[in-house]
Amino acid sequence: MADDKVHSDRYRAGMTVRRKVLGDAHVDRASAGITPFDEDFQTFITESAWGSVWSRPQWTHRERSIVTIALLAALGQDDEVAMHVRATRNTGATMEDVREALLHVAVYAGVPAANHAIKIVKAVFAEFESTARSAPEP
Repeated sequence: MADDKVHSDRYRAGMTVRRKVLGDAHVDRASAGITPFDEDFQTFITESAWGSVWSRPQWTHRERSIVTIALLAALGQDDEVAMHVRATRNTGATMEDVREALLHVAVYAGVPAANHAIKIVKAVFAEFESTARSAPEP
């Protein structure tokens, strides 16, 4: 996006929350890939999902994270499930929270959806462990 483009207050609020939840590295990568084709879409999701919904004070980011993972798992949105499980490092949602959410998915959206999401979640948590093991000690 052009640096001189004026963004709405909702966009700026959304970008702040998006960075807090997904992390600067993820948002920077996503922003670097924006083209004229998807620029309006990126603005839309930043304003609506992040600026209008994730910015609301009624639920914590942890609570929104849990619900989001469950919804994405129920819908079979594999890449988004993985992204939002990675974001749990920033939202405070625990492995136990995610497990409980996927049990709800199994009951209300079907065992196959939950089973597939569990495979994705296990892979992401394994990434976390692998990264922690390979990090240099202070």
